[in-house]
Amino acid sequence: MQIDTSQLLCNFWERHAKERPQSEAIIHWDALDKPFRWTYSTLFEEALSVAEDLLARGVKQKDICALIMRHNKYFYPVYMGISLIGAIPTVLAYPNTRLHPDKFVFGITGIAQKSDINWVITEKELDSIIAPLIIHEKSVVKGVLLPLEWGRSDGNRRANDEKIREMRNGITPDMPLLLQFSSGTTGLQKGILMSHTAVLEHVKRYGEALNMNMQDKVVSWLPLYHDMGLIATIYMPWVYGIPTIQIDPFQWVSAPGILFQAISDEKATMTWIPNFVFNFMADRIREEEMENLDLSSMRMYITAGEVVRQESLEKFFHRFRKYGVRRETLTVMYGMAETALAVTQTEPDTEVSKLELDREGLSKKMIKPPQKFRSKKICVSSGKPISGCSLKIIDEKGSELPEDHIGSILVKSASLFEGYLKNPEATGKVMKDAWYLTGDFGFCHKGEYYVLGREDDVIIVAGKNIYPEDIEDAVNQVKGVIPGRLVAFGIEDPETGTQKVCIVVETLYEDEDQKESLRLEIMQAGMGIDVTISSIYCVPSRWLIKSSSGKISRKTNRERILKEHTQSKKKQ
Repeated sequence: MQIDTSQLLCNFWERHAKERPQSEAIIHWDALDKPFRWTYSTLFEEALSVAEDLLARGVKQKDICALIMRHNKYFYPVYMGISLIGAIPTVLAYPNTRLHPDKFVFGITGIAQKSDINWVITEKELDSIIAPLIIHEKSVVKGVLLPLEWGRSDGNRRANDEKIREMRNGITPDMPLLLQFSSGTTGLQKGILMSHTAVLEHVKRYGEALNMNMQDKVVSWLPLYHDMGLIATIYMPWVYGIPTIQIDPFQWVSAPGILFQAISDEKATMTWIPNFVFNFMADRIREEEMENLDLSSMRMYITAGEVVRQESLEKFFHRFRKYGVRRETLTVMYGMAETALAVTQTEPDTEVSKLELDREGLSKKMIKPPQKFRSKKICVSSGKPISGCSLKIIDEKGSELPEDHIGSILVKSASLFEGYLKNPEATGKVMKDAWYLTGDFGFCHKGEYYVLGREDDVIIVAGKNIYPEDIEDAVNQVKGVIPGRLVAFGIEDPETGTQKVCIVVETLYEDEDQKESLRLEIMQAGMGIDVTISSIYCVPSRWLIKSSSGKISRKTNRERILKEHTQSKKKQ
């Protein structure tokens, strides 16, 4: 498909509605009901109706509209309707039991103050909670809108589309299309405005890297406030005119087999998932749930959002290969919100590249094969740069490094953001001569890039670099630790003049003797990879705080556990 990047996104939506009116756009999957199917014509008609309602309530072109809505079938026309009048949509997380209340309050108040949000579009149940937080004399928020109370029609109500089309006059491709937020694990998220051109450039180039075509069908449970969910599983299908199957993230967490059910029933071909999902699904899905399911239609499981583990890929493959999972379908992407989404990607129909390296050498920033009787680490490639993207590795002095040298990763992209919204100081910290400093470190080998982790997370003990992911992988195998619910970090040790390794693990154990035995096993797991874990904190289930993208926040949880530990010592 030829994508004209000089167009507006809404032109693609309108064209699909006219040329392929009965083609499916959104298949809203619900574990408790039959899937609801939006065709391009019904979706566009309903979006026009929403747009007319928004205009009637005072929403204007260039207004920023924040959506805080649960996963429901009307989310999509509401989102599209905002764009149809030239307003700017942004998606924020809906409060729930998995989102810490303090984090929600901090996030919504901070974003409202720092990002010039004009309207909050939400549900009736949240009106009394949100309004006092955002509507005050210092706020630019004009009001809270409740579109689910206006009466929807599933695309059967005709809107004044000529009036709405007039609203698009004056909108140019270089104007903002959407506002998304960086998925940082600490502090206030930073706003990123993306233009029509930037998003279309990315969709075009990334789609080419994936060989995306009209036979594809995307399936996803990812939350739409995250760039991977929004760009990959909404905008890319909407531009190409292919179906996207959308699953409620919280239904998926409760019953992860729903993803496989949707793949089998709908013959889906592509999905995007974080690395932890491979382990989560392999561990949680029972054999009886897989009865009569066929996953052979899938051509790409694309993992991104966190460091990719070879063990996770292998576990998923061996668990589900008899149902149609093939090694070459397990691929890797590296990307970030600042580039719209992707920077590198494993080539389609190609098994991911892997390197077996000496763990001791990696701790000294050296790339060499494993030594006899020494611990090894398998590094997984994130693929090659997509078109329009360039990467380079630099050392501490800013000099570019050749292949097989570990350093900081910098990115340049055709869809690179122009800066954080109302935050020039933060922008200045991450831009270097038109290159974006990702904050990640890794290396290049034979044209492919290997991401090792976040620079800020590296623990340095007596000059030795220790990657927290390695510690977490080892400890995650210990019986009694809730899988995936742990975080490792370093703290300064004044007595030794270096850092010491600490870890927080969630456990169901309540008996102190059980916890003490668990700590001993965790220490032994650390010793197995030549790491001494100095402090082990056992906490109850759901204690750890996650970021907006679902990753457990190292800094936030580090500060929280140290604060609680200090307060506990004072009481004693």
